Amino acid sequence: MQLDTNYLQTTGRIFDIQKFSIHDGPGIRTIVFLKGCAFRCRWCCNPESQRYEIHPMRVEGKEKTIGKDVTVQEVMEEVLKDLPHYRRSGGGMTLSGGECLLQPQFASDLLFAAKQAGINTAIESTAFADFSMIEEKILPHLDWFLMDVKHMNPNKHKLFIGKSNEKVLENARKIAATGQKLIIRVPVVPTFNDTEAEILEIARFARSLQGVDSLHLLPYHRLGQDKYAGLSREYLLEDIEPPTNEHMQQLLEVAKTTGLHVQIGG
Repeated sequence: MQLDTNYLQTTGRIFDIQKFSIHDGPGIRTIVFLKGCAFRCRWCCNPESQRYEIHPMRVEGKEKTIGKDVTVQEVMEEVLKDLPHYRRSGGGMTLSGGECLLQPQFASDLLFAAKQAGINTAIESTAFADFSMIEEKILPHLDWFLMDVKHMNPNKHKLFIGKSNEKVLENARKIAATGQKLIIRVPVVPTFNDTEAEILEIARFARSLQGVDSLHLLPYHRLGQDKYAGLSREYLLEDIEPPTNEHMQQLLEVAKTTGLHVQIGG
């Protein structure tokens, strides 16, 4: 029976494709950044990803258009160029954003196309979406789910991010229960979640999830700060310094007391 290839014409909106990444999944990867996000994290390093609309941004003094509509086939033509690197390194394609789950059909068809080509798949996501959609459209085509858990306190989560965390934590439990390979990742942001008590609480939650044995601590950085000026937006964490290596190591040791494999970065 011939495979229906209509999925290759599914259209979605992206703002970047990054090649030769060694983050966001194993091996050498191509990261496809999708437009749109339900969260407004104060430290977001890709603020141009948040709005789904195509819009201008000043980059190095010049106006640049952020976002373009592409088909699954067009994305896969770029992804497939590096197939030898994936095979040698155990890498593949990762969908990021923004929040890739806000374009569920496009994300699903991209993952399916990658699996049809024998490519390892991953998503970097907050899982802020209906679980039924995640289970039906995403998990069947997914090797690795890299899930951000930013805080256990719903009020502080809403203060810094714009929405509460109940759906995130509920979906983490449900995704883990399916047997999906799941890694919990924590952006470590001073004044938000960088105390030993806060990191330990997240680590204990991660340890409680079925099959989860890895936690990645991602230190806050300012690499996206200039983008806010280009978008005529205020950067709300201007006075916040990145955590020191010593502090990150202290947090790692605290998280390791739960029995998880913990690493800085990832």
